[in-house]
Amino acid sequence: MAGNSKRRGAMRKDGTKKGMVVGSGGQRRRALQGKGPTPPADMRPGHPAARRAARDTAAKAKQGGRGAAGNRRRPGDGDAPETVLGRNPVVECLRAGVPATALHVALGTHADERVAEAVQLAADRGISILEVPRADLDRITGGALHQGLALQVPPYSYAHPDELLEIASESPSPGLIVALDGVTDPRNLGAVVRSVGAFGGHGVVVPQRRAAGMTAVAWRTSAGTAARVPVARATNLTRTLREYATAGFMVAGLDAEGSVSLDDFELANDPLVLVIGSEGKGLSRLVKQTCDVTVGIPLDGAVESLNASVAAGVVLAEVARQRRTFSG
Repeated sequence: MAGNSKRRGAMRKDGTKKGMVVGSGGQRRRALQGKGPTPPADMRPGHPAARRAARDTAAKAKQGGRGAAGNRRRPGDGDAPETVLGRNPVVECLRAGVPATALHVALGTHADERVAEAVQLAADRGISILEVPRADLDRITGGALHQGLALQVPPYSYAHPDELLEIASESPSPGLIVALDGVTDPRNLGAVVRSVGAFGGHGVVVPQRRAAGMTAVAWRTSAGTAARVPVARATNLTRTLREYATAGFMVAGLDAEGSVSLDDFELANDPLVLVIGSEGKGLSRLVKQTCDVTVGIPLDGAVESLNASVAAGVVLAEVARQRRTFSG
């Protein structure tokens, strides 16, 4: 019968390497796969080092949460250091007091008046001045045009929204906070910060996502005001506005079809949050529903709307005027 042949070669002898071998788990494609190198101790589940690492991570997360006001400032989530390139932008940032950690100057750069001013301003502020080969500066800037100058700017340290309440409570004047809803141009943000500082406001709140942050451009546009007007970043702007309302603030949103004209706005002397949307989309639905009142700026028929920073300046100037009149 087939399979029972006793002829030479019909039966495989013990110990041959052909076919499966006992204990091997298979060969080639059927072989068992190894688990790879042993992971570090702090990555092995159940290992004492892994438990210690987990405790350390939890402790750091707890410290970075909502603690005392002095510990709430933190870099924006996902933000990275910026590099400002070009002679004019670098000089403008240094003039405006933008915080910086290092000024990179390419070796062999022609020292015109802008380069000389940048170096002098950086030296006066104690910023590190690093002379580097041009090839290294090209690598740092990713090949972008830098004209021999690059300024390293660290991520902005945002305040916690609750800090603005604390600052307002310590002020002799009623609280005044500006919240931006969907404003994505950092120049608008910088201009709003400047107006808030000019008209006695206590801070600015921006959403964490889909909104402009305090970049070097925003710093430069604020003309240094960002150094003394705190900017807070809210994870959820609607929830933050509700918390401000619970704290006694009236929430007024700027809207082209506002229920109240700015000429008839009577809440200026109360603790106030002004909410400003983008020029194109205006206030989002949930934010608009959170507002106690919507305010419209009277405009000539030839102009339909103002951009966010101009609208903020107009309303803040009117609030400041009414407060001066009331206190006088």
